[in-house]
Amino acid sequence: MPLSRILLLIVGLILVLGLLLWLVDSLYRLYSSVVWTSPFLGNLLLLLLILLIGIVIAAFVYYVILFWKSNQKTRRRQLKPKVPEAKTDAAAQNLRALKKQVAQIQDEVARQELIDRSREIEANLQRGDLRVVVFGTGSAGKTSLVNAVMGRVVGKVSAPMGTTEVGETYVLKLKGIEREILITDTPGILEAGVAGTEREQLARQLATQADLLLFVVDNDLRRSEYEPLLGLAEIGKRSLLVLNKTDLYTEQDFETILARLRERVRALIAPTDIIAIAANPQPAQTETGEIIQPDPDVMPLIKRLAAVLRAEGDDLMADNILLQSQRLGEEARKLIDAQRRRQADKVVERFQWIGAGVIAVTPLPVVDLLATAAVNAQMVVEIGKIYGCELNVERGRELALSLAKTLASLGIVKGAIDLISTALRLNLATYVVGKAIQGVTAAYLTRIAGKSFIEYFRQDQDWGDGGIAEVVQRQFQLNRRDEFVKAFIREAIAKVIKPLTDNQQAPPPVEELDEPLR
Repeated sequence: MPLSRILLLIVGLILVLGLLLWLVDSLYRLYSSVVWTSPFLGNLLLLLLILLIGIVIAAFVYYVILFWKSNQKTRRRQLKPKVPEAKTDAAAQNLRALKKQVAQIQDEVARQELIDRSREIEANLQRGDLRVVVFGTGSAGKTSLVNAVMGRVVGKVSAPMGTTEVGETYVLKLKGIEREILITDTPGILEAGVAGTEREQLARQLATQADLLLFVVDNDLRRSEYEPLLGLAEIGKRSLLVLNKTDLYTEQDFETILARLRERVRALIAPTDIIAIAANPQPAQTETGEIIQPDPDVMPLIKRLAAVLRAEGDDLMADNILLQSQRLGEEARKLIDAQRRRQADKVVERFQWIGAGVIAVTPLPVVDLLATAAVNAQMVVEIGKIYGCELNVERGRELALSLAKTLASLGIVKGAIDLISTALRLNLATYVVGKAIQGVTAAYLTRIAGKSFIEYFRQDQDWGDGGIAEVVQRQFQLNRRDEFVKAFIREAIAKVIKPLTDNQQAPPPVEELDEPLR
């Protein structure tokens, strides 16, 4: 409570007590003066005095209780859990950056999906619910676990809060936790068929959005179960490993399975986070032959769940919100990168045939990429613009010449000539090949240069640790594969060689005569 309010309260109490003492003293004096002359009137004044004191005491107790309750509510509001500010600030910053990224995405469907998911993250940040996801194989008893937990905590299981294509979500309240807990049941993983694979993918997506995972097994952990558990742990997901159906095992078998589980996941999950339960025990027969249904044994899980969420809930939620914002930002970056690559590839394809046309029309004694430096300089400028790098033509020319010299020094120019010559001889007559080699090779080298520059701009104008030579060599190896070369030659024949031969074979135009024919 603020100091000013405390001082005001003290002053008020002093005034009230002072007035009360003055009033009591006045009534007592009046009583003393009249009791001897009129005992009835004196007794009436005494009764009035007693009633007044009782009312004052009752009012004092009432306001003390009211003040205490108000103070408790204030304390609860003050103690209401808050998400760590550093992480929420980081998440909010990621979401602001995401909005700028989304504006660059041209695919309307992908852009809207990112917008919807970012709004969901913002809503989770404001609402502050804890999300617990139950994950595991279909036969492990996940739904029985949810039913048992909900039944033990709130009595009979009510209708789900919401239903999705992958499971049901319930609202759970645990003692000592201010936040609402949303517990979600998911479909089983490792189900057969296409539909099973699709459900598993959706279940995994839900798991990645959880603040806390309940990973349910009913026996020793199989490799097919360990791999998704490991993958979720690697992205920072906190898990409780729940061994269900313990009523089916003998005590010796149960201890063996529990020991194996602890050994297998010791690098991922602490022993205290491995909990044994029986969510839906099998009916048992008494000595008299009566069949009884034992109650679910899930209290160890409820106690551990409550302890973890009380101690770590705020951090788990903050970590998850930060993770979701980071993953969403990464998805946006991948979409933008793919979009830019498609645009840059179109620029490279356009300029490779422009370069081929320049060389084909004005053939040189040798194939030299320096001859197309002006063309390649403009290509560099346009690729840079796609990646948000504004270059002038002079800077583009410097980069183009630098890469051309690298191509020549690495022997890629000669290698390209040999590669293109061999491919053309398999597709064209010998007399056409000589005229076509220079143009098609220039197109091929321009392509390698363009692809190399795409990598350069993708890495924020950095050639990487291996330098320009490593990037160029890698692009040459990628573009010399047989399937690509065959497709490239077919396109070169259509765009370079065929137009060239058609022009050479066309008859010269008829010149107009000064005089009409006779």
